[in-house]
Amino acid sequence: MANETFTGAEALVHAAAQSGVRVCFANPGTTEMPLVAALDQVPGVRAVLGLQENVCTGAADGYARITGSAAMTLLHLGPGLANGLANLHNARRANTPLVNIVGDHTSWHLPYDAPLTSDIAALAATVGTVHTITDRAGVGEVTRGAIDEAHRTLGVSTVIVPADYQQDRAPQSPAAPTNPSSRPVVGSDRVKDVAARLRSAGRALLLLGGNALTRPGQQAAARIAASTGAALYSETFPARAERGGGLPNIDRLPYFPETAAALLQDVDTVVVAGAENPVAYFGYEGIPSILTQPGTLIRLAGPAEDAEEALLELADLIGGTAKTTPTSTAVVPNDDETLTGQAIGQIVAACLPDSAIVSVEGGTSGYPFYTASASAAAHTVMTNTGGAIGQGLPCALGAAIAAPDRPIIALQSDGSGLYTAQALWTMSRERTNVIVLIAANHSYNVLRTELGRHGNAEFGPQAEALTSLADPRVDWVSLAGGFGVPANRATRVADLRHALTDAVDAGGPHLIEMAI
Repeated sequence: MANETFTGAEALVHAAAQSGVRVCFANPGTTEMPLVAALDQVPGVRAVLGLQENVCTGAADGYARITGSAAMTLLHLGPGLANGLANLHNARRANTPLVNIVGDHTSWHLPYDAPLTSDIAALAATVGTVHTITDRAGVGEVTRGAIDEAHRTLGVSTVIVPADYQQDRAPQSPAAPTNPSSRPVVGSDRVKDVAARLRSAGRALLLLGGNALTRPGQQAAARIAASTGAALYSETFPARAERGGGLPNIDRLPYFPETAAALLQDVDTVVVAGAENPVAYFGYEGIPSILTQPGTLIRLAGPAEDAEEALLELADLIGGTAKTTPTSTAVVPNDDETLTGQAIGQIVAACLPDSAIVSVEGGTSGYPFYTASASAAAHTVMTNTGGAIGQGLPCALGAAIAAPDRPIIALQSDGSGLYTAQALWTMSRERTNVIVLIAANHSYNVLRTELGRHGNAEFGPQAEALTSLADPRVDWVSLAGGFGVPANRATRVADLRHALTDAVDAGGPHLIEMAI
């Protein structure tokens, strides 16, 4: 194989496959056509078409959250990358290994400032590291390096490949296959320092994120809490958290800063394991940006470190045995009740199949579901880590590609779902086992809440219009059908319970519009 001649595009795909990349979520253009051809010429990387770049980047994020291994995107020049930046921002905040391949004009055409010329590197640098290929000879090495970097740093890497270097041919000497890097281990001295702090603490709280939210990580945290009396919380928007199936009921740190600050006010020791330091999502007059009290925070493990192993070591040092958490029966509202956010959360938790993956975006039913899901069957939850809207549907799509044997539930608010509704088409095309649940209240409810928080008790006509999706109302059943996804509408508790049970039995893709 060392004597074979490859195009640069073939060398890139070959290097990606060698480095463990198995899926490429693609929305290519003219400058990526050699790479499109190479995906047929070089085996090992599955191409999945998305109708918009933010679907591709969000799907790559969801895929990597489930597998722990980087997916690849294929995007068209600067505008294509820019279209995908919102979900790349979410991926960066989720500490997701992800690699973008972005084409560029031929190197000799760049000086002419053609209409699609832009500063791709500057755009890519806003979400991670950038690698620009400057000749055909460096294609394989640069690609392998970018993928290795994404795994090593748990971050986003972008490779920019001018079209002529994709087309040029040269012998390719394949390197040895590589494997995803493991998370850095926390030193024992730090674990001992945290143990000593906890032993002397009056009132302690463990804030969990990253891989502290695995099943073993949460069980270790429960042992620590049983021994020290510490309260257990997860970060507000965890990238991935195991839930239910007898795990301790670990709630999320409240979203609104005054509630979170009140919770942390009398805590003298906050141990952060795998999460970022808790700060307010937005700045509000009179409310502190840093939510912990001065001198109370101590870090056990950073977001990219092995928080699970650190918790296991800490639990052994602290001692104590956690009580077994019984799986209680989920509360289900009466069949004849109309749907509310709380009712939806309870129904989904009660009907959740074993080993489901739930992609949650939107507060209407997302928060009630998370509360109710502690008593559900064992499952995995993914949330919107960076706050950029349009994450839920693509993340569910990526999870379905990553774990085709697991049922996927996308619990989605209608306003945020409209940002990346094109994901429905790819769900249908790839025959994914995704059940999309749309909470349709036909408004941007979170913005109305924020208007009220800014002292606007009554909305004027423009504020009302800018937060309403009611004129015209989006018909999600028709929209889903147009993308090839079977759909129906539920207006009462019984409707949703029966529709969800039937959809789980039949398998996806399927969409249920939940009228609120």
